Amino acid sequence: MTATAGTAGTAGTVDPQDIARFSAIAAEWWDPTGKFRPLHRLNPLRLAYIRDTLCRRLGRDPLAAEPLKGLRIVDIGCGGGLLSEPVARMGATVVGVDAAERNIRTAAAHAAETGTPVDYRATTAEALAASGERFDAVLAMEVIEHVADVPLFVKSCAELMAPGGALFLATLNRTPKSFALAIVGAEYILRWLPRGTHDWRQFLRPGELAAAVRAEGLAIRDLTGITYNPLSDEFRLNPRDLDVNYMGWAERA
Repeated sequence: MTATAGTAGTAGTVDPQDIARFSAIAAEWWDPTGKFRPLHRLNPLRLAYIRDTLCRRLGRDPLAAEPLKGLRIVDIGCGGGLLSEPVARMGATVVGVDAAERNIRTAAAHAAETGTPVDYRATTAEALAASGERFDAVLAMEVIEHVADVPLFVKSCAELMAPGGALFLATLNRTPKSFALAIVGAEYILRWLPRGTHDWRQFLRPGELAAAVRAEGLAIRDLTGITYNPLSDEFRLNPRDLDVNYMGWAERA
């Protein structure tokens, strides 16, 4: 784990610069052609991975009308609710958490428009964990590379897990390839994201992520890479290529 990703003993997990950066574009969360277009393209893949993993663990049919019914799920760093809403429509009771109040207002307004029941809260993972709330699944997708204190963030996520719960994580690998594609390509050439959205030094190698999780008594059960095909404009899972984007899940060892 790199020092720039945060070390234990800092004030908290929130990076004020990142909060300001995402707050400035909060109104664009639900525009599929705007600054969050990559997340819109990636979302079906993330949702299917979360749904299928939980259903496999619980012996449920992932193609049922509400495959996640009865589960309580928290979406940490929920942004505008791109994951929270569809997970709620799968039947789960969802709490969406984000440190940026503008993101929460955007998410709550959209959920009201669509009639989707999501409990949105402007708070942090550590504050929610301290309140004693527990969840069957904790989602921390594309957020850990933005926090100021990685060990505290992972500790908070672990504390939020109910017995038998699962923690889902998605982030970017710290490799030359990720610098070329996720920073230079996505922010400067394709301009998918505003410049400065990511700090390459805060990307986590899979071994570093596994070590952070292991420190909290958890074990990674699966990791898979996510690759992008510019010709088809599609993201796909590729377990053999974790060089740029990857995601996985963990449970108590």
